[in-house]
Amino acid sequence: MTAGDTWSGDTWSGDTWWSPWSAAGDSLILHVDLRPDPGREEEAYSVLDDAERARWSRFLHRGARRQHTLCRAALRINLCERLGCSNRELSFGYLEHGKPFAKVNGIPSNVNFNVSHSGRHGLIAFAEQGALGVDLEVRAAGRDFDGIGSSVYRARERRALSAAAGSDKEHLFYRLWSLKEALIKALGTGFSLNPARFEVPRRILEGERAAEFRFPHLPSDRFWLEDMGEPRFAAARACRLAPGESSLA
Repeated sequence: MTAGDTWSGDTWSGDTWWSPWSAAGDSLILHVDLRPDPGREEEAYSVLDDAERARWSRFLHRGARRQHTLCRAALRINLCERLGCSNRELSFGYLEHGKPFAKVNGIPSNVNFNVSHSGRHGLIAFAEQGALGVDLEVRAAGRDFDGIGSSVYRARERRALSAAAGSDKEHLFYRLWSLKEALIKALGTGFSLNPARFEVPRRILEGERAAEFRFPHLPSDRFWLEDMGEPRFAAARACRLAPGESSLA
């Protein structure tokens, strides 16, 4: 199979392994099915450009290759649809800390996106306005949640984690982690910002699903943070609010 075999004009005509998962305003999040499927993986690989295929070759584990291929191809196909361009016209640039942005014929687009995957699930978020971050974490039992939390969570978060037990501790740990990761990705600095430097909003820590957030070192920048976890995985979305924009509640 050669690149472009499943493209009909500018429209993807092959099998799809993604589906709408959440939508609000101009924001859309897709769920990506990352279960093994050799035929689907071959189709997805045909969509990738040379740089993406080179990165694929550097992954040592089959699961990592599958995650990369299926998520990246789904991102490309959906960006082409949103931007009205062909796959060959789409490329990517990278900000200072490595956060990617889409370009059409070399010109930066105004569509923001973010990708996260864990295990056999992926999320791809799109928005027309404002930087955004999305994170997904498949929960795994039996880890030293308090020990890990002591290096990445702040005092109130650590107290809440310490007070939880069993599956509640596991769910809280991954809930907090996905919320912090989404915020860091929305900010675009990567882990140059230690997650222990900020705390999730108290309202969310106490059980609410969404709240406005400000980083301590950037008090004038406002973000909207949402816990989007579900039984299959922990998940969160964060997006920067424009000056004067109300919350997204």
